[in-house]
Amino acid sequence: MSAPRIVTLDGPAGVGKTTLARRVAEALGLAYLDTGAMFRATALALGPGARELPGAGLRARLEGLAFGLEGRGAASALRLNGRPVGEEIRTEQVGMLASDVATLPEVREFLKAAQRAVGRATALVAEGRDMGTVVFPEAAHKFFLDAAPEIRARRRCEQLRALGAPADLDAVTAQIRARDHQDRTRAVAPLRPAADALVIDTGPLDIDGVFAAIMAALGRS
Repeated sequence: MSAPRIVTLDGPAGVGKTTLARRVAEALGLAYLDTGAMFRATALALGPGARELPGAGLRARLEGLAFGLEGRGAASALRLNGRPVGEEIRTEQVGMLASDVATLPEVREFLKAAQRAVGRATALVAEGRDMGTVVFPEAAHKFFLDAAPEIRARRRCEQLRALGAPADLDAVTAQIRARDHQDRTRAVAPLRPAADALVIDTGPLDIDGVFAAIMAALGRS
């Protein structure tokens, strides 16, 4: 059976999308596109004053950003202006900044075009928040992963500690709840499952269980 051209995995922060998308991409021999990393890298490049920029100024800044994707599976590498996107984008502060700039139409249009351009160039597994609803609505295989905020906060703290970063469970839970509210209620491309997406509650499952459910839906069990 040939690999699908586009597979989308959407869901809120801390639900395991990144790990699972990489693993699915590896199993299918496809490139892995971390669109959340694109938003984070863009937010970091624009800085905290992006919201105050006039539309023309913001668009001019965005025109100076160029994304590229190399490799397949776990070896997929996202680049911004020719440089690898690294762990500097993974802090909670950058995550909140990314959620904030994601409400700006100029940013969303820029990144939607950049993501579609990557999708035209290579078959991939795309992970994000609106891959199945906005960016790749024509994808044949769409998944939406979810879990309670408390479960996602605990997982996020484990990730941060693995990176050697401080992690306060109460603070991370509050940040996740705030980000959920912002992502799910924004006027432009709110976080929600596509009508034809398979919704998977990752709360009672480990990574292997969620991976097995996705691969079974793809006919690869």
